[in-house]
Amino acid sequence: MAMKIRLARGGSKKRPFYRIVAADSRMPRDGRFIEKLGTYNPLLPKDSEDRVKMDLDRVKAWLDKGAKPTDRVARMLEAAGVLEKKVRNNPKKGQPGKAAQERAEKRAARAAEAAEAPAEDAAE
Repeated sequence: MAMKIRLARGGSKKRPFYRIVAADSRMPRDGRFIEKLGTYNPLLPKDSEDRVKMDLDRVKAWLDKGAKPTDRVARMLEAAGVLEKKVRNNPKKGQPGKAAQERAEKRAARAAEAAEAPAEDAAE
């Protein structure tokens, strides 16, 4: 059985609240889970102690049994010092998309034409 440590969403519409759970990876996100390991409330400020609460002993026990944390939970565990920080590299993250690049090229071409036009008038 492939185990995951992941977030299960609760709370009402536009008021998210998550439980950190150990669950079979084949179960739905908010479905059956084996054990509740903590909570995550994204509405609280980032420096609040109550934003992320975890039973670190139980999390370590599940990791020793082979449970794989999801990316978001892994980041929380890295912040708590349970996992080693993983090097992440996404060089395309800061680049604009295709449409934005095309708009920038058109803008640059128009600016170049506008710069040339006064230069031609001055030459005459």
